[in-house]
Amino acid sequence: MPELPEVEVVRAGLERHVVGSSIEAVEVLHPRPVRRDHRGSTGFAAALAGQRIDAVRRRGKYFWLALAPTSGQDRGDALLGHLGMSGQMLLHEPGALDERHLRVRFTLRTPASQALEMRFVDQRMFGGLVVSAGGADLPVEIAHIARDPVDPQFDDDEFVRRARRRTSAVKRLLLDQGLVSGVGNIYADEALWRARLHGERPGDRLSGPVLRGLLGHVRDVMGEALAQGGTSFDALYVNVNGESGYFDRSLDAYGQEGRPCRRCGTPIRRVAFMNRSSFFCPSCQRPPRSR
Repeated sequence: MPELPEVEVVRAGLERHVVGSSIEAVEVLHPRPVRRDHRGSTGFAAALAGQRIDAVRRRGKYFWLALAPTSGQDRGDALLGHLGMSGQMLLHEPGALDERHLRVRFTLRTPASQALEMRFVDQRMFGGLVVSAGGADLPVEIAHIARDPVDPQFDDDEFVRRARRRTSAVKRLLLDQGLVSGVGNIYADEALWRARLHGERPGDRLSGPVLRGLLGHVRDVMGEALAQGGTSFDALYVNVNGESGYFDRSLDAYGQEGRPCRRCGTPIRRVAFMNRSSFFCPSCQRPPRSR
């Protein structure tokens, strides 16, 4: 599944290429990606036709195209998207060959009056799109999701206060979208390895400085991933499929089972975690003592 840095690549790329464009037409080629829109495929397309894209924003792993207010609106609508397991947002000049798993096609007219196609491609169709009424600033559908650690308005002190009141394991806290969004399983393991923290350490047993240090490692991991994956849009193409260059080259813990820890040489261990896996160094990241 795409992690936050990959989704931020999509947001930033769309921002560069589609802001100021108008949506001339929408073609829904399969109904499943718009299943959460109560209007249905036809209504979804009609709600977007003629709208102008004012901005591209993100919260956690959701991104949205903020639309300009129309007559009688105080706030514009939003095209809210989630990439799911295999979603992609692609940009092409008109006439380019259709992808095998093309689901929704948006025909745009850029500020320079050039035609441009924005395509939602999703092989497994766990992702989706929905028009959020009045959601340009923040779609109501994701208002419950906390800010992510790379958001300039993320409140470190509030995170620390809430985490220290919880008995949940610290890795569960990192994956709790109501507390902090966008971290994901891969980057949680990487940040915990850097912080020398076992994922089962309870939040109420961690000091404020330790939790602030962990947030710093989360930001470092995400920043490095973003730096290594932030150029794919420059050629008018975005491909987010969960296989970032960061994943391939720089991971210290996640997916490294049996390999020596880069810090101490102890083999990395894998354990089951919430229907997924956790990877850690049993020497550098000592498990918590029982209460």
